[in-house]
Amino acid sequence: MKKYYIQSRLLRWLLGIGISFLIIMSLLRIIFALVFKPINIPWNEMRPAFSMGLRYDARIICVLLLPLLVIGSFRHCNPFDSRLSRRIIFWFLGIFIFGFSLFYSSDFAHFSYLSQRLNAQVLNYAEDTSISARMLWQTYPVIKILLGMIIFTTAFLWLIKRLYKQVGGSVFVVRKANRLGWSIFWGLAFAVAIFGRIGQYPLRWSDAFSLRNDFEANTALNPIQSFFSTLNFRNSTYDLKKAKEYYSLMADHLGVQQRDSVALNYERTYKGTDTPGTTKPNIVLVICESFSAYKSSMWGNPLNATPFFDQLCKNGVFFDHCFTPSFGTARGVWATITGIPDVEIPETASRNPAMVDQSTIINDFTGYEKMYFIGGSTSWANIRGLLMNNIDGLHLYEGQDFSASKVDVWGISDKNLFIGANEILDKHKSPFFAVIQTADNHRPYTIPTEDLATFKKESFPTDTLKKYGFESDKELNAFRYADYCIQQFFEAARKKKYFDNTIFVFVGDHGIAGYTGDMFPKSWTEQGLTSEHVPLLFYSPGRLQPGKINNVSSQIDILPTVATIAGIPYHNTALGRNLLDTNALNHPDNLKNCAFIIDHNVHKIGLVTSKWYYQRSLENGKQQLVSVIDNKPVDNSPEQSEKIDSSRRLTEAYFETARYLLFNNKKKKPGK
Repeated sequence: MKKYYIQSRLLRWLLGIGISFLIIMSLLRIIFALVFKPINIPWNEMRPAFSMGLRYDARIICVLLLPLLVIGSFRHCNPFDSRLSRRIIFWFLGIFIFGFSLFYSSDFAHFSYLSQRLNAQVLNYAEDTSISARMLWQTYPVIKILLGMIIFTTAFLWLIKRLYKQVGGSVFVVRKANRLGWSIFWGLAFAVAIFGRIGQYPLRWSDAFSLRNDFEANTALNPIQSFFSTLNFRNSTYDLKKAKEYYSLMADHLGVQQRDSVALNYERTYKGTDTPGTTKPNIVLVICESFSAYKSSMWGNPLNATPFFDQLCKNGVFFDHCFTPSFGTARGVWATITGIPDVEIPETASRNPAMVDQSTIINDFTGYEKMYFIGGSTSWANIRGLLMNNIDGLHLYEGQDFSASKVDVWGISDKNLFIGANEILDKHKSPFFAVIQTADNHRPYTIPTEDLATFKKESFPTDTLKKYGFESDKELNAFRYADYCIQQFFEAARKKKYFDNTIFVFVGDHGIAGYTGDMFPKSWTEQGLTSEHVPLLFYSPGRLQPGKINNVSSQIDILPTVATIAGIPYHNTALGRNLLDTNALNHPDNLKNCAFIIDHNVHKIGLVTSKWYYQRSLENGKQQLVSVIDNKPVDNSPEQSEKIDSSRRLTEAYFETARYLLFNNKKKKPGK
């Protein structure tokens, strides 16, 4: 008697394989937790890790199943219709299962030794094959492990063959419409599982680090996901010898108090000035998209794109020589939060799982509510992993958490982001540290229709726009709209109780390369300094005496400075410094007031001071020194040669130290 099914034999078999893999991977995750779970983490807190782990496992399984479904849909490739296809698929599955067992066996050993899930850096051991092989042989029961892998592969392959016989052993009929419909349905389901979620961004490794702690994140991941997520970073490393070579120079430059050239201690401890019982100030740090200095009103650009922010700068502490360590939003957020320049090449540090564990001064704001507001999603560039894994108790507010509708790919408008954040901040009675990240001053330069009644667009001739750094009216008006949004924020915030006890900090995430005309010396355009030159403002009337400071500053200096202003005791283990340190402000040496810059596009590192800009190629070592105050060429006097040499040494010291700290500036564990 014929049985009628709604799904084909191939699909039923593949689903059986998928369920088998899912059960085995879940059991392995439970074993991982049983073996490695710290005693201070209760089992009931592990449920989110297991839940997210199912999504990572489903992705790996569907990467296997989807191609088999597509290939098997062709009759001559279907293992139930073709003996050759059946043999090839069974051989392929056997190899896959053996590789699967190799990944998990290696992962358990790797985590036991390094407390890290398996990552692609293990491939580097192949460069010393003989030594690595002897180490493995002398450390692990290699024969027993190989025997176990063979037994596991044989048993699992036997199970798959048994499933094959059960599905294909009876005569049944599948209606053509059902076969096609269900194949399409499950094909789409497999594709969604591979993407990981229904939304703009896929499921990424960094989503695991939105869990409570590192162990839960590691439990959620599986070794296959972890390995391939790090494949692009297998060569990411640092030169310990060079980091030690430049330690003394960096320790002098940073003012390290307890020097240790062996352990490479960079920690500086500041006692703070807050008095018990006094009200602690709130912090609102605004990271402004593409806030390019030369396009702004503060430097006299005649198109006057930021008149409101210009007035704020006149009533706060304004640093007009602030530079981002590099170009790019992800790198700018990284530098601001960690205090370390992102010198990772070619990807960003935020995308490297080996760098996700970072110390941040934000955690020294004890007793503070920590919040991060963004109009879109932090899945972009894996920023969520940086934030959630390293900022204690962070409340993350993304576009979907606000009632406003999306206006473009970047989410809700900056105005609605500011207004929504303002309402949330007003509800907090305890002090808070809030970061607001804007996005509208970015292509496609969307200005919401709802704001056109109060925001008036302007238009200029093309030659005028280009003369003053803008490509189009659309770009100019987006820049003006960014200023309008800040104004709307301040007008709303001034009506709230928290405003008078808040330190506001504004900084650009990066600048934009472009023509500065006569507004700046030629070196700013020719050497690309416009890509990193941004405004930096500390605004807190009654707490800060207004003034413009010409000393060079950087994004990495923001957290030490705001902690000092707030009187918060803190430990600084990164490369930033307190910009209001009177010793540095009054120091005659230009190199005491400098900013490190790395241009990832042309592979150059450099150091900018109030007078000159030094650059050196990472590829051929070619170096140059140019003036940033006029168009005069730098002479070849012995004094200039000395400047070049000292600039080179400090530039390389920054670079090598940053490379080291990206891997070794880990946050302290509780109780340590």
